Amino acid sequence: MNILLHPTYFPNISHFVGMANSETLLFEIEDNYQKQTFRNRTTIYAANGALILSIPVVFTQINRQKFKDVKIANETDWQTQHWKSLQSAYRTSPFFEFYQDELQPLFTKKETYLLDFNFKCIDLIFDCLQLDLKFTKTEFYQKIIEDKTDLRHLVNTRQEQIKQFSNYAQVFNIKHGFISNLSILDLLFNEGTNALNYLQSQKLIV
Repeated sequence: MNILLHPTYFPNISHFVGMANSETLLFEIEDNYQKQTFRNRTTIYAANGALILSIPVVFTQINRQKFKDVKIANETDWQTQHWKSLQSAYRTSPFFEFYQDELQPLFTKKETYLLDFNFKCIDLIFDCLQLDLKFTKTEFYQKIIEDKTDLRHLVNTRQEQIKQFSNYAQVFNIKHGFISNLSILDLLFNEGTNALNYLQSQKLIV
């Protein structure tokens, strides 16, 4: 499968099922930025259930702005908040300690542009998964794509129906049950080296 995706903040399982089962991967970087999407947010499993982590951005809808030009609002201490949330949610998971030293620098060094930060997150997850997948980036925007499976709709938080994937052990599933299609971090911290096998075994209905 040749797929086209948005590079989001620690992409959710549906994004990574597409990536793990793809032959070629193209990331959309020439689109206009839209609020209320996974471009700047990810969802983890905290003690009280699903928790959204959002990166604050400098953005106005008065003039159209490309995704690649959107800057992170680094005057807020969002990195510390996100890292503390991850520690609180996953410190008792089987593999958090295994990956925390690799992940923590993402929450200490500031990045100017959201797109650059998202790619750093994705590159790191590829390394953690040992997923050897090369990708390219769009050079111009096309609304209709004929030679690839267009998964760009997965970026929309409101339009996307929750994808139901196979259960795996989650830290708080006794309290709240299994929550499907969370951030890739949830799968990584709970399944560790088995995460890639899990992704490759799932089916994505497009």
